[in-house]
Amino acid sequence: MLWSRASRRVLSTFRENDDLMLGWDGELPPPLVRTIEEMRPVLWDPACDCTGALYYMYRDLAKSDTDWRWLHAHHLRYDLTVIPPRDLCGERVKTKGHYHPPDPAGVGYPEIYEVLEGEAHYLLQSRNLTDIIMISAAAGDIVIIPPGYGHISINPSPDTTLAMANIVSTAFESEYGEYESHRGAAYYELTAGELRKNPHYPEVPPVRSVRPRSGNGDHRVPKGPLYSLIGNAEALAFLNAPEESAAILSILLKE
Repeated sequence: MLWSRASRRVLSTFRENDDLMLGWDGELPPPLVRTIEEMRPVLWDPACDCTGALYYMYRDLAKSDTDWRWLHAHHLRYDLTVIPPRDLCGERVKTKGHYHPPDPAGVGYPEIYEVLEGEAHYLLQSRNLTDIIMISAAAGDIVIIPPGYGHISINPSPDTTLAMANIVSTAFESEYGEYESHRGAAYYELTAGELRKNPHYPEVPPVRSVRPRSGNGDHRVPKGPLYSLIGNAEALAFLNAPEESAAILSILLKE
């Protein structure tokens, strides 16, 4: 669905008199808002006295009717997420965290992100908890969440808004239950920069770092800008049929 120019909104840092177009010049619907009350089950300090909205999700976007129809014909969705900087009683602001279910072939659905503004920490964990990964990404970086990994997105900056885009299959619903039952990801990222193990998990390995795979030296990995891939069925085919793209996905988590 496209929104009329009269209803155009901007991506905002959500500080008074400080509206910015953060990497998007198309129309925007009203966002879905994730509040701290919804996030308490996954916070390091669930009793944190912060209030209000934490981040904003703009779903099912396109800059033209043609692009929107192409995305839907290919069972894809383009989204934007905006995460203003916030100190949550010692923890860096983050998304709630979720896994993707397997596709009909039994392989988990992947997802592809681009950082538009700011910086992001993507904290990934395998379902069997044998692998925990941190990917630090800057504006322009492409990050692919491979099959079988849950993930959260963290804004590590004390003063800069994170804006990121993603393209994902529309064939499934994200699964939040494991993050809620374990009260968050396997690690919390604290504002001092420390990664603190979540005591509600069993023994897990240390976090290892992996660089973003933005196409530089990895010619099989799609290059950005992410929006430019709309219309390129070959580049985005892995989102609905990851089992056919094992060669691409196998290189993503190499250090």
